[in-house]
Amino acid sequence: MTEKKPFVLAVCGPTASGKTWLGVELALHYGGEVISADSMQIYKGMDIASAKPTAEEMRGIPHHLIDFLDMGTAFSAADYVALANEKIEEVLGRGKLPIIVGGTGLYIDSLLNNVKFSEAKEDPEYRRSLNEFAERNGNAALYDKLIEADPEAAENIHMNNLVRVIRALEVIRVTGRKFSELKAESRSEESPYNSLIIGLNAADRNVLYNRIDVRVDDMVERGLVEEARDLWRTGKMKTAANAIGYKELIPYFENVASLEQCIDKIKQESRRYAKRQLTWFRRNERIHWIIIEDFSKKNEILENSKKAIAKFKIM
Repeated sequence: MTEKKPFVLAVCGPTASGKTWLGVELALHYGGEVISADSMQIYKGMDIASAKPTAEEMRGIPHHLIDFLDMGTAFSAADYVALANEKIEEVLGRGKLPIIVGGTGLYIDSLLNNVKFSEAKEDPEYRRSLNEFAERNGNAALYDKLIEADPEAAENIHMNNLVRVIRALEVIRVTGRKFSELKAESRSEESPYNSLIIGLNAADRNVLYNRIDVRVDDMVERGLVEEARDLWRTGKMKTAANAIGYKELIPYFENVASLEQCIDKIKQESRRYAKRQLTWFRRNERIHWIIIEDFSKKNEILENSKKAIAKFKIM
């Protein structure tokens, strides 16, 4: 291992797998600070559905790149990498361990693989036309355009992430090349970090699904419906729609579905999202996976993580 490179730790996994808890525990043990890698927790006002850690959950550990951006503000993976690199430098400068925690695989991979994003020029008129197309025909219809133009790119972009779908189509239009090809070519420079990624998962899918159901029920108890209603009433649902837990409640607000039906829909969509997250993370052979049901106590998961870190540092 090249000692000149600073060590950066990452904790990833599907929703409800326990990333927030493990990230904080590792920060407490190693003297670290958490840098979030979640594409929805960045926005102000989207607290419960995005599962932002509470002050109690943070346990005094500084958390960065959470709750800092106004809704409606575009934010790309390139933006994330730039800001996360700044935060890593700041954390290292304080003599602390940077711990990247989140479920947005694109953010984690782009940061730790030192991805250099395409500097393709913009086409504001074309982008505007794509936005108008989505408003008239729906996100799914626009997403179909991306599937047709670049199926590999579409596989890694969620249908409701309108900003990324439009940017991919814009890059294809401006460059005449596939967005996925340009992204692959961008992985050319060596990473400035020595990094270990710890992944949390469940071998039995039902274990994860049960955890998701419990989490959604807890969100409802903590005021998810009220938070979503406020966003809906104030016209901020466009950005919030990218986070599961908001748009699914609109039929309830419009009196066309029961609250129970909408909550069941949130659970269903959360399970689907977890499957997409795992599809992404499983491509990364560097991840040290911890199977959560292999351990009867949380502390055993923490100890397994410590062993993996110790082994990595002496390689």
